[in-house]
Amino acid sequence: MLTDSTITTMLPVTDSERAGHFYADSLGLQQTGKGEDGTLYFAAGAGAIGLRPMPAGSQSENTALSFEVSDLPGEISALESHGVKFQDFEMEGLKTVDHIAELGNERAAWFTDSEGNVLCLHEILG
Repeated sequence: MLTDSTITTMLPVTDSERAGHFYADSLGLQQTGKGEDGTLYFAAGAGAIGLRPMPAGSQSENTALSFEVSDLPGEISALESHGVKFQDFEMEGLKTVDHIAELGNERAAWFTDSEGNVLCLHEILG
């Protein structure tokens, strides 16, 4: 059944080497392989992330993937120490304080990878 399947999220990247360094060095993920087409694979939770070479402009303007964490401020601090820049928003329905948006029973923070893909950290509250 698909419910039990391991998922690999494929993200478009224009520079595999640069993206690989970001995911390994900035996010601390372990590379697990490289496909014949140049896709780099990284372990992530019970699944994986594939960084697939694609033309510039293939990246989504919306959140491509979100990592669920148990200590959002701590994760933000750890990633910032590795050069990750978090985004701040102030618009109707979405405002961040110290990079964190409160969204009902969860809170979230967003950043982009080296290729412009929008990534998120989110924490489920109580």
